[in-house]
Amino acid sequence: MLKKAFVAGALNLDKNKEYINELNVFPVPDGDTGTNMTLTILSAKREVEAVSDSDMPGIARAMSTGSLRGARGNSGVILSQLLRGFSKKIADEKELDVHVIADAFQKAVETAYKAVMKPKEGTILTVAKGVATKARECADADVSLEQFCEDVIAHGNEVLDRTPEMLPVLKEAGVVDSGGKGLMVVLQGAVDALTGKVVVDETMTAPVVKKTVTGASSNDISTADIKFGYCTEFIINLEKPFDEDEEDKLKAYLESIGDSIVCVAFDGIVKIHVHTNHPGQAFEKGLTYGYLSNMKVDNMRLEHNERLMTSADKEEAEKQEEIRRKKQEKPSKECGFIAVSMGDGLKDLFVELGVDYVIEGGQTMNPSTEDMLNAIDKVNAKNVFIFPNNKNVVLAANQAADLCEDKNVIVMATANAPQGISAMIAYDSTISLEDNKTNMLEAIENVKSGQVTYAVRDTSIDGKTIKQGDIMGLSDKGLLAVGSDIADVAFDVISECYDEDKEIISIYYGSDVTKEDAEKLSERVSEEFPDCDVSLYFGGQPIYYYIVSVE
Repeated sequence: MLKKAFVAGALNLDKNKEYINELNVFPVPDGDTGTNMTLTILSAKREVEAVSDSDMPGIARAMSTGSLRGARGNSGVILSQLLRGFSKKIADEKELDVHVIADAFQKAVETAYKAVMKPKEGTILTVAKGVATKARECADADVSLEQFCEDVIAHGNEVLDRTPEMLPVLKEAGVVDSGGKGLMVVLQGAVDALTGKVVVDETMTAPVVKKTVTGASSNDISTADIKFGYCTEFIINLEKPFDEDEEDKLKAYLESIGDSIVCVAFDGIVKIHVHTNHPGQAFEKGLTYGYLSNMKVDNMRLEHNERLMTSADKEEAEKQEEIRRKKQEKPSKECGFIAVSMGDGLKDLFVELGVDYVIEGGQTMNPSTEDMLNAIDKVNAKNVFIFPNNKNVVLAANQAADLCEDKNVIVMATANAPQGISAMIAYDSTISLEDNKTNMLEAIENVKSGQVTYAVRDTSIDGKTIKQGDIMGLSDKGLLAVGSDIADVAFDVISECYDEDKEIISIYYGSDVTKEDAEKLSERVSEEFPDCDVSLYFGGQPIYYYIVSVE
């Protein structure tokens, strides 16, 4: 019943994600609370579905680890922490009554609040706390499970409806908190399954995304190039200590029987991927550490003929093997860098400044915790700096840093690409790690920035009326300008960010702006602020016509 309730909650969120996206305060075209929460919980759903119906500890663990790995954006990370706390409380229980569920809700809230450095009321956290409080009240009254569910859902929705009174920005925009709504949608789906209003079976699955075939056709690739024929994946659920030495031993064994090794350990599990000619040997080795789940073996030679393994998959596997080989050949450097960014121009800028790995994402797609962990693994350095370059990516980066055990990961809470660029410019390889952190933080704080995009719905923010299709100039702290002309709004944003102490103005134009229009804006800014050095760059970012910074 727990398994079906969780799956139903995940699917209900998936069904309502676009509506939740539209609840974002700023009516920008990248509103992604619903998307982030959905991708987070669907990651857990896949793992839950692979666990036996009678395995309560396994289901709890899958809910926790699946959501932790798949967590995207602030709302997704908070949801994963709620599930983590809930799962810890129920893992050792054989039956869940109202008292256990109330305790689990309380643990969920405690875990989530600890994960957020400065919890803000009127958000998903407030709704979760309201649910937990009502759950404890109902459990103390010893009500039936059905009454418990009804009362808790009703109270949670009441708290959600009050969120605009707690956050003025919600009230002005005329919306409830999107993360809180997402949480209630999950709980409603779970309750509907428990009370029989919906039936969960094998047919209730999320939409299947068709594979995109890229690269050469199947007739162009020879199976003779496949040295190890079986793509083998599984998860080890640890039952004994697994330290760094044991991890090295396991990796060495896997390398002795195959290639394309991925071995990621955290939170009591080890995720394994290996290409080998002897899958059974990989499974047997895994069993020496604990029990296995999510086991999968694909014959790559057969799949080649059926195109189940695309050339892109093979290319990625080869890239991973090449990265692994190079890491073995070269000693670890002192510091490495990861940046999150969208747009070819911004990506090239970060690489030119010395960033080792750029994760594609940010405004339109927040990378997951697992994306961060994979990137960290690919950077051959003792200390790894991460530049999230988006406020909605910082929590996922922090979560990845907490889960990483073999490297010192430093998350620089950059809110946008210009801050990340300034931080990289401030790095000096000749000084200490702590001095670099101090200098980089100072550089970040010195940057004032803004973005120019368009409104996807009517609303009111900071006393300014916004109509669908209007051009908006946004800063990290709020709305700076509204108008009908892209260049005029961009100019107004720069003017708002400027003060007499500033010396450098940088303009990054996006994929929907021509070079000629960007150059006209640059000339206009140079004329208005002759004491500043004005630089124009191709950013190539989607959605945002311009990203600008003044420092």
